[in-house]
Amino acid sequence: MARSPHAWGIDIGKCGLKALRCQASPTEPRKLVADVFEYIEYPMMLSQAEADPVELVRSALEELKSRHSFDGARVAIAAPGQSGLAKFIKLPPIEAKKIPDIVKYEANQQIPFPLDQVIWDWQRLATGIEEGGFVMDAEVALFAMKREQVAKAMLPLMSAGIAVDVLQLQPIALANMVMFDQLPAPAAIDPDSPPASIVLVSIGVDSTDIVVTNGLRVWQRSMSIGGSSFTRALVKEMKQTFAKAEQEKRNAVRATDPRAVFKAMRPVFTEFAAELQRSLNYFTGTDKTATIGRVLLLGNAAKLRGLSDFVAKQLQLDVQRIDKFNNLEGAAVLSANAFRENRLAFGTAYGLALQAAGVSDLRTNLIPREIVRDRIIAAKKPWAVAAMLGLLTAAVVNFAGMFLAWQTYTPATYTQAFAAADQAKARSATAVSALETVRQKQEESASWQQYFVQVQERRFQALDLMRAVASLLPRDPDGKVPDNPGDRHELHIDSLDMQYFPNLARWFALVRGNWAETKAEAGTPSPAPSLEAAAEAAPEAAAEENAAAPPAEPTPTGPGWVVQLVGHHFHNQEQGHEGEQFVRSKLVHNLLGQGDGVLVSAGEKSGERVPVAELGIGYPVIVMSSPIRKVQVPTVQAPAGGPEVAGGPRDGEQSSGTIELKRYDFILQFVWQPTVPGSKTPPPPPAEPTAP
Repeated sequence: MARSPHAWGIDIGKCGLKALRCQASPTEPRKLVADVFEYIEYPMMLSQAEADPVELVRSALEELKSRHSFDGARVAIAAPGQSGLAKFIKLPPIEAKKIPDIVKYEANQQIPFPLDQVIWDWQRLATGIEEGGFVMDAEVALFAMKREQVAKAMLPLMSAGIAVDVLQLQPIALANMVMFDQLPAPAAIDPDSPPASIVLVSIGVDSTDIVVTNGLRVWQRSMSIGGSSFTRALVKEMKQTFAKAEQEKRNAVRATDPRAVFKAMRPVFTEFAAELQRSLNYFTGTDKTATIGRVLLLGNAAKLRGLSDFVAKQLQLDVQRIDKFNNLEGAAVLSANAFRENRLAFGTAYGLALQAAGVSDLRTNLIPREIVRDRIIAAKKPWAVAAMLGLLTAAVVNFAGMFLAWQTYTPATYTQAFAAADQAKARSATAVSALETVRQKQEESASWQQYFVQVQERRFQALDLMRAVASLLPRDPDGKVPDNPGDRHELHIDSLDMQYFPNLARWFALVRGNWAETKAEAGTPSPAPSLEAAAEAAPEAAAEENAAAPPAEPTPTGPGWVVQLVGHHFHNQEQGHEGEQFVRSKLVHNLLGQGDGVLVSAGEKSGERVPVAELGIGYPVIVMSSPIRKVQVPTVQAPAGGPEVAGGPRDGEQSSGTIELKRYDFILQFVWQPTVPGSKTPPPPPAEPTAP
């Protein structure tokens, strides 16, 4: 289907649906021509208790669709600012080509959800200086929404059969409107002397969006005060129904008692101005170089008599309602009475139409990438069918030509040619055989080379194991170590030993019960044989036990090491978190890969933190657990008259007595099959050629 030049901006508000159809001006780049508008007010506000928002929005969209066709047109919609995240990040001096990597890193830091659960997009703003491939004082805008919020925003239009091309946050759509309509083009602004910032205050039903921009930088915030706040004040003070209070608010001058109406709304006037003042103070505090020029009011609630004058007096700024849209053309729309009466409600729809028409300054889009991909594929399907028909026609023509040529074939004519072809084939086979011999020798040499290259990375495996064990042991934060050793979250490792097993299944067959108990975190494990006994166990016994009780989950197999830790701890004062349970919740928990991982020093992931499983560590088993017993531990006096410290005296220290502690001893074993994270397992060395 041919693409239409029209662009729709559809704003689904709490009070009504606003839609504006436009197209870019063919003669002036900073003009937008509107030819259709719609303002469909709901029978009641969506935020009223008795309202059915889904049905009200559906009815409005059906009415809009019955009047206009959306085939081939680009459609942009907005989501409330509170449903998304907007961050404006100032970057350090950096190469321009590295900005996407920095933005992705910042997205991981700034977005409080995993990135696969959100739809996010970013754009570099017009600030900053780029010279020699480096960018200084650059700033990027980062926007994100959770996938369920995106689906919720798109659901009404998808249910109505209207394809959405652009999903933007409402404050950003307003920023596009201000930058396009009230400010010069960013390329025409001097970064060293930008114009005064414009404050756009868009008053909605339940909230107010504040957008501050000078054409280069953007700042936005939402306030929880909206037009319904004035209505609720009338309901409370004048004891009226919501519908009656809304009517009185809209026609305050012609109300039965205008003085009482304004008196009831005055506290909301004051709160609105105070909250706006706090927002502007925060903005000027974060951007010391910014100056505020005008304050523009948007939204039908801005028509409330006396609001602009009151806010101007409180802020001591030039506050005014937007009288007209400077860069919006189209006499059929601008001269319509309904548009003039509700002009202040069309700010968001105007900004959305700008982006749908491709002339906005901020172009981020929160439509899921998979939807965009599916639409591109669907658009190309007719071309694919045409290409397949063309290929089929070419195949038929080719077959016809070959068939006619075959009909002219005479075997006797080609006897001599066939003999020459057979000779050439024999020579070719000889050459291919010689080439294959050379290729095999090359592959053998390359195999040896690859083996030696990958084996060198294994130099650091023992170091990574020791670092892993040290990093997985629990410890108290620096500066917060309790004086009482019984309160410390630490394990004391008395010894570390290792035993190599050609087949780890033999060791696991003897500790299967202890593994199940350790992993289930219940029961007291029964004693298990030592490393030497496990290594000497008969293969037949292991095979019989494996056959009698087949494992219900993967078990370690193949060659590897069994690492044994002999240790103790004094953390036995906390009820329910002492003895073996403390070892499980700390060390076993980390060995099972549920901690923060460990730092590696070789391979493709050198310097990165990876899960312990990538080092080949697993299957931790507590094979010996002693009863908790009381012991006397000598203490020493810390230097400079400090507190006593548990432990034997060292050189130059004097023992000052003993302290009674509860000691628990344990033996823990785990599997280590050395690997280099991020690298392939080195192949075995090539086999030596056998003598003929």
